[in-house]
Amino acid sequence: MLPAQLLEWNRTEAEYARSKTIAQLFVEQAARTPERTALVANECRLSYRELDERSNRLAHYLRGLGVVPDSLVGVAMGRTENLVISMLAILKAGGAYVPLDPNFPKDRLSLVMEDSQMNLVLTTVKSRARVPLDQAGVTVINVEDAAIQAESAEAVSSAAVPANIAYVIYTSGSTGKPKGVMVENRNVVNFFTGMDRAVGCEPGVWLAVTSVSFDISVLELLWTFTRGFTVVLHDEEGSVTIADEIVREGVTNLQMTPSLARMLTLDARAYAALGSLKQMLLGGEAVPAALIHHLRQVFHGEIHNMYGPTETTIWSTTCRIEEVGTQVSIGKPIANTQIYMVDAELKSVAVGEVGELLIGGDGVARGYWNRPELTAEKFVLIPEYSAQRIYRTGDLARFLPDGNIEFLGRADYQVKLRGHRIEPGEIEALLEKCAGIRQAVIVVREDREGDKRLVAYLVGETAAPDATALKTALSAQLPDYMVPSAFVFLDAMPLTDNGKIDRKALLKMPPPTVVATTHEPGDLPTNETERVVARVWQEALGIPSVGMTENFFDLGAHSLTVAEAHAKLQEALGREIALLDLFQFSTVSALAAHLAGSQAQTQLSDRAARRRMARQQQ
Repeated sequence: MLPAQLLEWNRTEAEYARSKTIAQLFVEQAARTPERTALVANECRLSYRELDERSNRLAHYLRGLGVVPDSLVGVAMGRTENLVISMLAILKAGGAYVPLDPNFPKDRLSLVMEDSQMNLVLTTVKSRARVPLDQAGVTVINVEDAAIQAESAEAVSSAAVPANIAYVIYTSGSTGKPKGVMVENRNVVNFFTGMDRAVGCEPGVWLAVTSVSFDISVLELLWTFTRGFTVVLHDEEGSVTIADEIVREGVTNLQMTPSLARMLTLDARAYAALGSLKQMLLGGEAVPAALIHHLRQVFHGEIHNMYGPTETTIWSTTCRIEEVGTQVSIGKPIANTQIYMVDAELKSVAVGEVGELLIGGDGVARGYWNRPELTAEKFVLIPEYSAQRIYRTGDLARFLPDGNIEFLGRADYQVKLRGHRIEPGEIEALLEKCAGIRQAVIVVREDREGDKRLVAYLVGETAAPDATALKTALSAQLPDYMVPSAFVFLDAMPLTDNGKIDRKALLKMPPPTVVATTHEPGDLPTNETERVVARVWQEALGIPSVGMTENFFDLGAHSLTVAEAHAKLQEALGREIALLDLFQFSTVSALAAHLAGSQAQTQLSDRAARRRMARQQQ
């Protein structure tokens, strides 16, 4: 029998559109506000009517190809209007979309395509070369094809019902194989109602910054369109910064990971731009109290902390942060969601006691694609709690006396890094397949506050490969965020008294450092710009020297390091520098040469941008 207090906290019943699908909700919104701007993607602006009609054309085409309810359709394209049109079209046709991010390694995408058994992939000419689309039995459709534009713009008749799958998103798997989470339309429609109640649904301008391979993009790209928002689709490969978009488009709402928020606070222009927002949603990883204090210096709107695994449909608990002490709560369950804290025998623990966090309710997904054993292990029936399945998160947490929840980390070794859920076992399995590696253990270190990074501890054979070779091998199979930034070789792994690997002992070891390189005379700075860039890189990376042709990222840089270096470079050189330049020109010599040659053009471009903004404000 559950305590009365817990039953009260879990009384989250709310009505929602149980009989409708995501596509139906979008069509209804388009009918209400046909001429309102729905989507801004680079130079493209589409009204709700235009977005509805263009997705209808593609949906008709997909129906003609045999897309029916629960068909899985791959979406392999960059962040343009075609991405959004494709997602909506698949849902309208009754199918489920499977993200295939062109920025991911081809081997990773091949695994997803093979595991999902998809036979249809939507792409564009620009993205096609970056995705492995030559697999047998897979039909590849260019969504820009003229035949699609010739289809009817009228509404599509679909047999999809709320119990049909809306999307399958692949997450890291402990066995070395990613696993696909099947989320149904009804799960998502309930989530929409949960967001209405938790954060409000007054239409504004939403800046969407998240990859569709990360499920929180559903809030940015689907909930928003069913509530009448204007969505600005940020293209991380473009030249327009988040700060520019906030100012230019009058952005009111932004959702991001705490890591991205911290990165933006390191850029003076972005930090100032955040102050104009009305609402900020943070989630995907623990929110440091220090970050909230820092944001509050410029931002005085609503800040919400969000928590939830992919398996229970994006966010399951929310907390509007009014005041913050030393920790930030993950709040209380959203609509039609129940939270339980249990011990190892799945028995409820008392308020204030630490337990594994379990999630029940209408957000619980169907399970894992083609993985019945794993589904049965993670989605469990506990009759004394609920007649429906409950998801075991593997997270540790506890109820506070007021019903709010304090998140305390993982019960197993799964980690969150910059919003991405990572199973260290997946990386370890790949490393142990490398010649010369006998044993591998992955941990997350935070040797500087807010600077988390993956570190691989390895026991090798006599002829073990060097770190560069290992990094290259992993980069061909894993997304960048799963590739360790440092590799440490040990004679043997530290063990606990019961013979298990002592991960705490690994974390107590000295921080991995980059070995200083002895540079030839020709590999030293030759001008002032090179000297400034080299000095900034050394400070950001914490290393004594850097060669002119050494790659910034091979030396251990990641997004937070880039943001720090970017801010310091602008201050040292007294000029604005595009953040993208640090990714495109990743050696000292290349970046210095670009900066020297682009100063005049940058000044002209800035003046032109100011003129455009002035015209728009008239």
